Amino acid sequence: MKIGFSTLALFMKSFEDFLDTATEDGFDMVEILCEGPYWPRNVLNQGDGLDIFASYDVDVFLHAPTIDLNPASMNQGIRDETLRQITETLDLASKIGAEAITTHPGMIHRLEDRIREMGKYFAIETLKEANQYAEDLGVILSVENMPHRYAYFCNTAPEHSYFLDQCGCHATVDLGHANTTNHPDSFIKLGKTYYYHLSDNDGEKDQHVALGEGTLDLDLINGIERGIIELNNYNDVIKSRDLILNLSK
Repeated sequence: MKIGFSTLALFMKSFEDFLDTATEDGFDMVEILCEGPYWPRNVLNQGDGLDIFASYDVDVFLHAPTIDLNPASMNQGIRDETLRQITETLDLASKIGAEAITTHPGMIHRLEDRIREMGKYFAIETLKEANQYAEDLGVILSVENMPHRYAYFCNTAPEHSYFLDQCGCHATVDLGHANTTNHPDSFIKLGKTYYYHLSDNDGEKDQHVALGEGTLDLDLINGIERGIIELNNYNDVIKSRDLILNLSK
């Protein structure tokens, strides 16, 4: 199993710091959270220092911006900007040699079935167009499952699978999000899963605590090929990495 971490745990550090830390601590992968100072449009416009990625033997993934964005928005302007920022993330991935990017499937803000159906249609159309762009670039677009709340899309394995089929995308399976459902194991059975996000919680809220500190069935981790530990604290990342290594002994 290849193990990496989300740069959420080292937010505000430099790209070089991310890669140095991954190398020094023996990680195979890193997922860069493209929010704030790592916003792809700014990074691409500045254009400096991106050749550094070729100097490291670390697999790189990107998490597209999602704050204030929504592929399922009732507002076409928001959907258009969301698509623009996904494609910019794909451009950045192509430029630095990242294998794949993850994005979210969207959500609704008015909790009605008719609004949810409309939002689902909009989300799929947005993500389908983004995936076509990804395929042209040779980068994998991966859509993440969400916590088990009505407002979120891909909050069940069947709906996640439906999105993958309709959009042509790959899946990022977040086992912490899956743990907020009654059937977290159902997400392991999805086809086209490219990699996993790993964190723990109490089974109710998406808490992003260290592995082993919540109710996640750790047996679900066995057999997965690529796992990104997604936590707020780097010490917890190391603790979770060590737990995974001990599970595999």
